[in-house]
Amino acid sequence: MALSRIDLCSRALLKVGAHTIASFDEGTAEAEVAASLYPTVRDAVLSSHPWNFATYQMTLPKLSTSPIADFANAFQLPADCIRVLSAGTAGRGQGAVYKIIQRQVLTDVDEVVLTYVSRPDEADFPAFFDIALIAQLAAEFCIPLTDSTGRWEILQKLAEGELRRARLIDAQEDTPPAVEDFSLLEGRM
Repeated sequence: MALSRIDLCSRALLKVGAHTIASFDEGTAEAEVAASLYPTVRDAVLSSHPWNFATYQMTLPKLSTSPIADFANAFQLPADCIRVLSAGTAGRGQGAVYKIIQRQVLTDVDEVVLTYVSRPDEADFPAFFDIALIAQLAAEFCIPLTDSTGRWEILQKLAEGELRRARLIDAQEDTPPAVEDFSLLEGRM
């Protein structure tokens, strides 16, 4: 079952011992805290790991103006990009030398294939990510709603554990990376 942002926040509020919300605009302390903190916490958890469900690739449009220094070309980052993972060219998602400045990818290549973490719709979050995000939201909601640092410490440890578990599950959905350039392997051949 896909959870909405209100569902995610309500479940986090329950973990804190607060009342659930039906809307961010209902005027309660819970709604105000959730509306204020949710976008930042969601983006922080999304950007903390190259989640498979949130990783996208696209060929970037080249900008008409060249960078002032260091690189020949500039490309605009996608609006939904919250973390760049790699850049490549000629059908590869990695390998290009680049730098990010003012939401632009600066590089010397003429075409950029960007691999990045996006902000997908909450309906696309897998259950393991929902649980990790709810745990992190509960920790973040705790102090503004309860003023209890002891409870916050417990919720923060729970959130760290859930994030570790979610990263492990997510990593198992991929082919393990191969060891490529490793001097000890070359010495054995």
